[in-house]
Amino acid sequence: MMAARDGGETLIELVVAVSIMGVALVAVMAGLGTSVLVSDVHRKQATAGSVLHNYVEAINAAVTGGGYVNCAPSSAYASPAGFTPPSGYSASVVSGSMRYWNGSAWQSACPATDTGLQQLTARVASADARAAETVVLTLRKPCRPVDPPCG
Repeated sequence: MMAARDGGETLIELVVAVSIMGVALVAVMAGLGTSVLVSDVHRKQATAGSVLHNYVEAINAAVTGGGYVNCAPSSAYASPAGFTPPSGYSASVVSGSMRYWNGSAWQSACPATDTGLQQLTARVASADARAAETVVLTLRKPCRPVDPPCG
């Protein structure tokens, strides 16, 4: 008479079960890792957007307060008073981004007489280059009684 079989699993069944669980675990861990990375990038983008807003407001306040520079180079507005980017971020006026209004179109070279309108591109970036935000800002020369004559 033959002995009855045990109802246990075979080695192949165990290997398949462990493999399936391993693949599922790897997928879950990869999803968590991606979630953490995307969350970090989103936080840095949101912070960069906020810093950019503050940077542009500081440039605008400097110009409104009498800091408009005729035929300004990009460096003229790069460091507005009272603005310091938070640690891990840099703020700058993109080199070569200055454009000047000639009365009918924007141009790279300043016209013979500054018309009182300038454009620049401001940029804020995180130190690890995961987030960067830019904006094109149009500056208008203030026309107040204390300012030189407006054109």
